[in-house]
Amino acid sequence: MSNLFKDLLKKIGSGEHTKKNLNRTEAKLATKIMLLGEATPAQIGAFLIAHRIKRPTSEELAGMLDAYNELGPKLQKIEGNPPVIVFGMPYDGRTRTVPISPITALLLAYCGQNVIMHGGDRLPTKYGLSLAEIWQGLGVDWTKLELSKTQKVFEKTAIGFVYTPLHFPLTKSIWEYRDQIGKRPPFATMELIWCPYLGDAHIVTGFVHPPTEERFQATLAQMGVTQFTTVKGLEGSCDLPRDRTAIIGLGNGTNSIERLLLVPREYGFTTKNISLKSTEELVSDMYLLLEGKSSQLIETALWNGGFYLWRCGICADMSSGLAKAKKLFSSGAVLEKLRELQQAVNSIS
Repeated sequence: MSNLFKDLLKKIGSGEHTKKNLNRTEAKLATKIMLLGEATPAQIGAFLIAHRIKRPTSEELAGMLDAYNELGPKLQKIEGNPPVIVFGMPYDGRTRTVPISPITALLLAYCGQNVIMHGGDRLPTKYGLSLAEIWQGLGVDWTKLELSKTQKVFEKTAIGFVYTPLHFPLTKSIWEYRDQIGKRPPFATMELIWCPYLGDAHIVTGFVHPPTEERFQATLAQMGVTQFTTVKGLEGSCDLPRDRTAIIGLGNGTNSIERLLLVPREYGFTTKNISLKSTEELVSDMYLLLEGKSSQLIETALWNGGFYLWRCGICADMSSGLAKAKKLFSSGAVLEKLRELQQAVNSIS
């Protein structure tokens, strides 16, 4: 396998004028060889950095997803008409701005929208605050649940979390390489649109650079996915910014993308993101929000909650989504959902 992998490495790493792109089958094979540890460490490190320099094509990203779909975990299909929302966040976490996606997930789940998140611990290259750590602060520890138990929680509460260190241990060695090379390889791009679910899914992915969004659209088209949302979000996440216009792409069942621009001040919000300080302070503010008390997170929670309630079809428009989110936060309804999730996880684990 190392000799076969050498040919794939030579193809992408031959230099500016002679390098070639992999086709989908080759990209899948290369990904499998790396995940299974069948290439040498020198080859894997060289491939990851060469692929980053070259930049992945949509066909290569599709092949990488094929490998993840073959080797990785999947939550089983559950009954329900709306597609499951799968949030794709950068695995290396947040360092500058507060994450709000766990609160958004609780809000959507309370309204009957199934949600799946995925990720690991504090990981390279940023080693930022992870989703798993935020959930732990909220009394929901996904890190000890085998996939079958996560499935039960998902079916009971409409929220699931695929914790890759436990559910997809083949990726562990790749994270070590990512730390050593000090740069995000194309795996980091592919993970944002990975779908660890066997049923109909609505992929929601964050991005930073416009070319990445273009690759996402082309890759998802190759994967047969036409229901998706792209968000130029905070630190590449799915969280809408408040300090600038939110640039959003809507895929609605066709191969084209509809552009949506949301201006915070037009909806009465101040144009300022909340800085991330300590995890303890973030969790404390989240509880204040869920208890209907004064919290600095309220505008961020409403801005995101209102959008996603509309995008999921729960509310007819953005204004009604904002009103519904405000009512559910102030009434303690979303806190009830958190309590339900805590009880489900604790009883099953």
